[in-house]
Amino acid sequence: MVALAWIAASACEVDPIDETDEVFYDWDGRDVLCAIGLDPASGNDLDSVLGGLDRAAERGEVLMLFAHAPGSHVPFDRLEAVLAHAAELGLDFVTARDLAAAGPPRAGLALSIDDSDVDAWMSARELFRTYGAKVSFYVTRFDRLSDARREALHLLADDGHTVEAHGLRHLVAPDYVEEHGLAAYMNDEALPSIELLRADGFDPISFAYPYGNRTSELDDALLEHVDTVRTVTFAARRFLPISDPCPE
Repeated sequence: MVALAWIAASACEVDPIDETDEVFYDWDGRDVLCAIGLDPASGNDLDSVLGGLDRAAERGEVLMLFAHAPGSHVPFDRLEAVLAHAAELGLDFVTARDLAAAGPPRAGLALSIDDSDVDAWMSARELFRTYGAKVSFYVTRFDRLSDARREALHLLADDGHTVEAHGLRHLVAPDYVEEHGLAAYMNDEALPSIELLRADGFDPISFAYPYGNRTSELDDALLEHVDTVRTVTFAARRFLPISDPCPE
């Protein structure tokens, strides 16, 4: 959240999303995927997001967006405007599982929603149904969710959304590796996140890095257990106090 606050305060230097090539997937089989923020705190105005959807439609690409709790981090009217425009353009709503399947190529929107605010996710359930939208929910701290919230996740999965891994404690991966080693990160943070979901009946095939912080070493280790990893970038990159985490 520190990075997002920094960006929000510096929003005058924001690149348009339709010029941010790394957040468009052209069905080239990449397994390290990159999303850009829908939340207002990410510094992208709504026109920029809608322009990104226009590019996806024109070029047959998938725009990858990430957000947090509907109704607070991303206002409902902003979320609905994006879903409505995607539907109007005829974009397919693509999940992490669709991306991992690598085709057939088509224009789409891949919206992922991160963290563990399952109640907020459920509050947008009817909105997703209205537009036929499918979302990838990247879940952290799954072991701390109540039985009711776990059941709600199963209801979302039954709607056609996909439930994916986002770390056990939402740790900054490269920092943990530097301090404790790669094996410790995998055993303490990444693998429990994946395995707890599988033990509860989900089938995660993707892992999203908290805060988008990644390395090639981490990619290689995680891709032995999932089909794709997802990182993030920020359009206000000149002001971001961390390096751009999306690979070239």
